Amino acid sequence: MFSVLKLKRDDSYEDLDAGNKYEMDITDPAMREIARSADDRNDNADRNESSAIRARGDGHGSKVSEPDEETYTIQQAIDQIGFGKFQLKLSILTGFAWMADAMEMMILAILSPVLHCEWQLEGWQQALITTVVFAGMMCSSSLWGSICDKYGRRSELIMCSVFTCYFGILSAFSPNFVWILILRGLVGFGIGGAPQSVTLYAEFLPSSSRATCVVLVEIFWAIGACFEVLLALAVMPTLGWKWLLGLSALPLLCFSCCCFWLPESARYDITRGHTEMAQATIERIARENKKPMPLGKLKEHDHKGSSRGSMNDLFTPELKITTFLLWIIWLVSAFSYYGIVLMTTELFESSDGCHGSEQPRNESCFLECKSLTTSDYIDLTWTTFAEFPGLFVTVFIIERIGRKYTMALEFFVFAFFVFLTNMCTSRPVLTFFLFSARAFISGAFQAAYVYTPEVYPTAIRATGLGACSTMARVGAIVTPFVAQVLLRESSYAAISVYGVISFIATIAAIFLPIETKGREMRDSKHDSKPIEVDKCQKP
Repeated sequence: MFSVLKLKRDDSYEDLDAGNKYEMDITDPAMREIARSADDRNDNADRNESSAIRARGDGHGSKVSEPDEETYTIQQAIDQIGFGKFQLKLSILTGFAWMADAMEMMILAILSPVLHCEWQLEGWQQALITTVVFAGMMCSSSLWGSICDKYGRRSELIMCSVFTCYFGILSAFSPNFVWILILRGLVGFGIGGAPQSVTLYAEFLPSSSRATCVVLVEIFWAIGACFEVLLALAVMPTLGWKWLLGLSALPLLCFSCCCFWLPESARYDITRGHTEMAQATIERIARENKKPMPLGKLKEHDHKGSSRGSMNDLFTPELKITTFLLWIIWLVSAFSYYGIVLMTTELFESSDGCHGSEQPRNESCFLECKSLTTSDYIDLTWTTFAEFPGLFVTVFIIERIGRKYTMALEFFVFAFFVFLTNMCTSRPVLTFFLFSARAFISGAFQAAYVYTPEVYPTAIRATGLGACSTMARVGAIVTPFVAQVLLRESSYAAISVYGVISFIATIAAIFLPIETKGREMRDSKHDSKPIEVDKCQKP
């Protein structure tokens, strides 16, 4: 005989069957199973009661926390969802911004020789048309980066694209040299915010494909540069430079119109405490990619006490050496890249008998100045196509040897081919040397675009990229006076400057203290060091 009893915590007990007695043969397997089930029910009841007591507190106002619910980070969610339709559309939209940037930059190599003849400009005035654009970019790059970290990536990109498009079209109506300087300087001010599209783009990419995607989106830069040369070849002989300036602003107009689709960065939202908005963005990515969401809930970010958009955060003990070396790398990248672009047209116009035309150029008579010919545009197009192999080489090696050594290798090879252009050789061989040099400096520049957003945490990522972009503009401001002014005095001296400074960048890349290959992007400077990607993936 037995009764069903419930033992209480105060050692008393309750008769659940109100005195009813049951006969049970304990040798009967069926009866043993019934008894076991009753024990299990009692154990579950005890556990539930214990949980309720813990939830109510311990009598002193404190609560005992329940077992942690499973959580996931932004990067873990993006890694599990993977690359899909969402990232593909974002790639195209980001590409329009890069096309516009490339076209506005490439036009400098075409505009200066034309205005040199049409407005009878001196050499320093010709260089100033290029320099003023980069001066505008230098003044605005850090400002746009700070806006990006404080007010959002989406807002910054919309503002800078509309600003640049407006003044790009307006500069086509410049009546004289002073106005072209003012308006092109304002165009440069707007372009200074274009690199932040990489910040937004990188924050939506899976870790395993981030480097490849960031480099490959630079194909739009190469397309924009090539398109600008072909557009100039079609427009310049008939419509002139004003139409070229106006038509070159159209990709930014397309980007501005498509910005209604552009999402805000989920990383940015979560670092400012808007977890619900970040969660909605992640759900949007999963929905568009037709992939399931990760189990659990999005891990909240402790944003209290964290600053956003502060330059001082770039010089913490962990980051100060990296920041200093990156500034050198970015300065040399822009100095060398835009230098080789400008130097190409100058060498094609050179009359030293080794690098270009064998017909002497009369600098004192502007009516006899040499404009770019159809043959020059074709050769310029070939050198511009160097962007494509440069990108493909970078994609191939960046995940194999890492970001640091990719930059170092490509800077070194660029210097090698630049020094070869000092040889007195034929036009086809010179074009090959310039083609190879541009391919590798383009690749090094894009590797820097991969490394920089990865090494800085989300809270200061745009600020770090903006500061590096500012240093790049310093190099771009100086380079016209080497590639256009010094080259006319001595092509050998100008070419050697580019070779030597690239060796300096090679050393700087090698000594970078952090390698970001295979690492997860951090959200805060207070986060622990990045962990390996495959350790944070969810099954």
